[in-house]
Amino acid sequence: MLVQGIILDKDISHPQMAKHIKDAKIAILTCPFEPPKPKSKHKLDVTSVEDYNKLAQIEQDYFTRMVKQVKDSGATLVICQWGFDDEANHLLYQADLPAVRWVGGVEIELIAIATGGRIVPRFEELTAEKLGTAGEVKEIEFGTVHDRMLVIQGCPNTRAVTVFVRGGNKMIVDEAKRSLHDAMCVVRNLITDNRIVYGGGSAEIACGLKIAKAADECLGVEQYALRAFSDALEAVPVALAANAGVDAVEALSHARSEQVKTGVPSIGVDCNQSAVSDMKQAQVFETLKGKQQQLQLATQVVKMILKIDDVIKPGEYQ
Repeated sequence: MLVQGIILDKDISHPQMAKHIKDAKIAILTCPFEPPKPKSKHKLDVTSVEDYNKLAQIEQDYFTRMVKQVKDSGATLVICQWGFDDEANHLLYQADLPAVRWVGGVEIELIAIATGGRIVPRFEELTAEKLGTAGEVKEIEFGTVHDRMLVIQGCPNTRAVTVFVRGGNKMIVDEAKRSLHDAMCVVRNLITDNRIVYGGGSAEIACGLKIAKAADECLGVEQYALRAFSDALEAVPVALAANAGVDAVEALSHARSEQVKTGVPSIGVDCNQSAVSDMKQAQVFETLKGKQQQLQLATQVVKMILKIDDVIKPGEYQ
């Protein structure tokens, strides 16, 4: 599912708080809903009921003041990086202020960017100008285990989008994530350089033919290296044909001869066995940037192997 906004793997902190907030004004806090802790070690002896009640009242006043400062800013939703106890949660519920706790630092930053809000480190600094805005914030529930997540949609920064993937087990989800990542990388490559080459091994066959032609015009020992490189390029269409269940030698020789006869460099291995070997017609292509990277990496690996002139086995020279 593509969500035009952000999904948080969190739920509203109190079960009776509002689960659906329209035109939300979001307070993004990195300060906890709790009384300040002294910096040094301390010991407090409570000897009477009056002292205990006084201490409890002071703590409640802290919570009440914090909630009032958030409410006075005009916020309709609180997203807090830290947790808060049941008393603070109850006071937030009484103030009709939905809250989300334990939201990670990276997620807090994403929410701030998407909603146009400011991350506030102290309650005293919270103002209406620092609130983020969202068209809709809702809690969604799914599955037999009643998993809950929070969806923040209609953000001012419309570039913030989330792809939500669910699957039967972790392996399926990871596979979907890998597929999406690959697809996004292809799009990124096309944005940085929109040139393409045709697939089906046609690019490798065309390159191999050109290199073999260049080898004939080359003097000295270098022509053997060029021919070997030309032969190595043909390993790609051979592997494609073998994986597709096609006769590899026949498919490669047919594609190569067709390229030489017609001069069309987009003729490759017909993996679908549809009698269409022109990859331009079949619309099989990949990015030039990706193809260059594949060939460069493969060449670098071979060069590294060729540099190894001797292998010393353990115990050989003892």
